[in-house]
Amino acid sequence: MLQWLGRRLAAFLAKELPNNRKPATCSLEDLARSIRVGDVLLVEGASRFSTAIKYLTQSRWSHSALCIERKVVEDRWQVTLLEADVLEGVRTVPLERYGAMHTRICRPVGLAENEIAQVVALACERLGHQYDLKNIFDLARYLVRTPPVPSRWRRTLLGLGSGDPTRAICSSLIAEVFQAVRYPILPIRVAATALGEPCDACHEEQLLRQHPSLYAPGDFDISPFFRIVKPTLEMGFDPHRLHWVEPEQLAEQAADSA
Repeated sequence: MLQWLGRRLAAFLAKELPNNRKPATCSLEDLARSIRVGDVLLVEGASRFSTAIKYLTQSRWSHSALCIERKVVEDRWQVTLLEADVLEGVRTVPLERYGAMHTRICRPVGLAENEIAQVVALACERLGHQYDLKNIFDLARYLVRTPPVPSRWRRTLLGLGSGDPTRAICSSLIAEVFQAVRYPILPIRVAATALGEPCDACHEEQLLRQHPSLYAPGDFDISPFFRIVKPTLEMGFDPHRLHWVEPEQLAEQAADSA
């Protein structure tokens, strides 16, 4: 009964609200040509679930997915993403799923090919993992899309409940696989003395990893260790080739067509 109720609740939360969707800022073709294996794709979702996450994390990004494959098929780039979905669990989806939505590419810098391959392999090991839909509390907290809680407590709402094994949101899985190869996202900076280091190292600063469940999609955007890749600029943007229209001209065109 709880499993059935949880699935019904998850379907309600995952349903997209048409008026909430933000348009894409680049074409699907440019997005596919710009993204690379190992990149994190952020998505501004339009569901009830997405609205709650954006409010709790104070970010416009509600979902994240990892690029695990990119190849040419019939002269077109074919891209596969890995994500954690509240209904289907950890799965793979084509890039086309988010081609019409507002997205952002976040790219790790400095990782070798074998390290990127390890990130992808670790993520693929999670395929098939499911949310524990029997734990209704995990889902019910998102029914109130803008809960009246102080901003300093909002992030903690994401870590409550069972957290099985995809945690509260997709970014936890991605954070976990990057931390497995010791790649930073938003680590805590601590003085060496706090870790009991010798005095000759007291002036040094070291990094302390946070638990993966504490990360939200927007953290990849603000991380100083991920490069923001904008497809429009990657494809060779030239402002002199833009075609502008004045409001008066637009009104005249509308009048003529009427």
